[in-house]
Amino acid sequence: MSTVTRILVVFCALLVVGGTARAEKTVKVVASISIIGDMVKNIGGDRVDVTTLAGANVDAHAYEPTPATAMSVSKADLVVVNGLGLEGWMDRLIKASGYKGTVVVATTGIKPRKMKEEGKGHQEVADPHAWQDINDGRLYVDTIAKALISIDPEGATTYATLAEAYTKKLIDLNTWVKSEFSAIPKEKRRMITSHDAFGYLGGAYEIEILSPMGFSTESEPSAGEVKKLIRQIRKEKITAVFVENISDPRMIEQIAKESGVTVGGELYSDALSKPDGPAPTYIDMFKNNVTKIVAAMRK
Repeated sequence: MSTVTRILVVFCALLVVGGTARAEKTVKVVASISIIGDMVKNIGGDRVDVTTLAGANVDAHAYEPTPATAMSVSKADLVVVNGLGLEGWMDRLIKASGYKGTVVVATTGIKPRKMKEEGKGHQEVADPHAWQDINDGRLYVDTIAKALISIDPEGATTYATLAEAYTKKLIDLNTWVKSEFSAIPKEKRRMITSHDAFGYLGGAYEIEILSPMGFSTESEPSAGEVKKLIRQIRKEKITAVFVENISDPRMIEQIAKESGVTVGGELYSDALSKPDGPAPTYIDMFKNNVTKIVAAMRK
């Protein structure tokens, strides 16, 4: 069943139970991070007014809500979060705001990648960065579209049409990404990033991802771990080493210097760039990141 068909089925069901129409006003949506905010805009079009909490170049792991943030949440018709432990501050924020509406978890239905969390006995936790696999990104789109229809059933046709068009763009993007990485010999598909935010990318496109930090930017690697990574870069001649837009670049720059490699540029991991930057949308983020990664791997 296609995305449009599934969404229209939901729409018809809502009409049967007498869903309340909202055609006379814009749906106010609060998105936890910029990547989700961009998806909502693509699916909602002119029917939505989107407020993003952890916006451009903002680290969602370390984000601190403000009273103004709580006010935005309190006025929302819909709140969309990533889930999988990314927004540790969200439950407190919703409680403080008094919001009683719908909270949609965009990663619903996604099989999370498991990883070991430093400092907690190396216990396994869910990796929250599922958007780094475009196939998972498409599931975000389905979940968001259904949520919008549930609170604005009169907009179902609009949401279904826009979601279908956006999904087609993501399918085309995924085809391009696969083509770019398939041109790189498997033994060259290794990369170093500040924190472990690209595991889903690695799993989807057969890339070995190494990072001095865990999945959270708030973790701290030991000196021994950093030295081990430097030795590995030298031994395996890894050329794809990157800083991230949300992380302090000094550690990666030190690792690159001591390893004798050049930093391949800045990747966008947990947040998009500002509108005048190279990654203002989810699709632009992938194009920017993949272009830089492939160029570094070819060295």
